[in-house]
Amino acid sequence: MQTWLVTGGAGFIGSNFVLQQRRAKAARIINLDKLTYAGNIYNLAILKDDPDHIFVHGSIGDRELVSRLLSQFRPQAVIHFAAESHVDRSIQHPETFIETNVVGTFRLLEEVRQYWGNLTTSERENFRFLQISTDEVYGSLGPDDPAFTETTPYAPNSPYAASKAASDHLVRAYHETYGVPILITNCSNNYGPLQFPEKFIPLMILNALRGKSLPLYGDGQNIRDWLYVADHCEAVHLVLERGVIGESYNLGGLSEQTNLQVVSQICEILDRLVPHAQSVPHYSLIKFVPDRPGHDRRYAMNIGKITRELGWKPKESFYDGIVKTVRWYLDHPDWVEKVASGAYRQWLEQQYGQLL
Repeated sequence: MQTWLVTGGAGFIGSNFVLQQRRAKAARIINLDKLTYAGNIYNLAILKDDPDHIFVHGSIGDRELVSRLLSQFRPQAVIHFAAESHVDRSIQHPETFIETNVVGTFRLLEEVRQYWGNLTTSERENFRFLQISTDEVYGSLGPDDPAFTETTPYAPNSPYAASKAASDHLVRAYHETYGVPILITNCSNNYGPLQFPEKFIPLMILNALRGKSLPLYGDGQNIRDWLYVADHCEAVHLVLERGVIGESYNLGGLSEQTNLQVVSQICEILDRLVPHAQSVPHYSLIKFVPDRPGHDRRYAMNIGKITRELGWKPKESFYDGIVKTVRWYLDHPDWVEKVASGAYRQWLEQQYGQLL
């Protein structure tokens, strides 16, 4: 069995990946997570007695810790999910995003470079560093622009997107300069179980269930391509196993939706699943709020490369995926209660204030 070092494996996408791969017994996983507000140890509760899931509480910026983990466990791959990832938070506190996404990735790469350089020839050939990135590095599209491809120039518009673009460039540079065998995936917006409640879809689901306002920035016509998290995780594994060293792969759900369309579907599903709720019809809770600075109008991903070369495409339609997601939050109130900390509630009030 292979051993993988997964960073950020208690976050939304990372924990879904870890759970999926441990169900498949794909590898022994060393899971390094700092457990910031978005990292949730409850996501991994089912793995509590799994000897091939080793959780380590710590930071990718702690070079001594990373060096020790690499030396002790000798992984065949490092899969780098760890990141600050919320655009609104990056506008409020950009320094945190630079520290984690840029400086943290640099420190991780330095330790990986030294570890990889000391491997045997065959071990070096089989090692991979996989960077998990975002479509936001490409900037914004007009309504009729073609979807982003892997050759679209980077043009980030938020501190979050800029920090991820910088980390992507560092990863690529460590391949070109030092020969570290890297792969990069750039994904569209993810949704599904275990997503922290401040993100758009779970925020709308949970606010609707509580009869609170559903805040939509601007006119609600910003467009995102939505990717169900299980599909994303399968693509990550495929790229790790069969991707070409030094290449990047765009991952998307082929599901462009305006924010208003997303919320409308959530409201319709909730009306059907909880028909006796006090807030039915939930659509009446929608409230348009002033737009955030630098709000990208549209993202869309061309996934032709990974489809042609590796045979991947998403399995989940947006509607089926959003039904599953709504049902998951309805069925897991204890999880929601545990993650909705005082810090999270304080952030919501700071971000939206009296608008809610």
